[in-house]
Amino acid sequence: MMPCSECHIGQMQADQVTYFTWLDEDLITVPDFPSWKCDICGHLEYDLEALNNLALLLCPVETKTTYSSANQSTPHQDQPQLPQQPSTSK
Repeated sequence: MMPCSECHIGQMQADQVTYFTWLDEDLITVPDFPSWKCDICGHLEYDLEALNNLALLLCPVETKTTYSSANQSTPHQDQPQLPQQPSTSK
């Protein structure tokens, strides 16, 4: 168990709460969201891993289509292409 970051006396206990957030103009609610609650003062902290997973669901990173230098018409989405180094031959 970890100590409470607010009162420094209590211990943080696993809990589940309803999480609320705004996404543009939409109110998002997530029931049974993992959190940590102090057994003395009641201080609440959301579980960081759960917050990260929720952020990925609500705002996924867009995959950019890149093309290989060998065949410019074939998209490759699994790996980004590095910029080619300029030739140094004289």
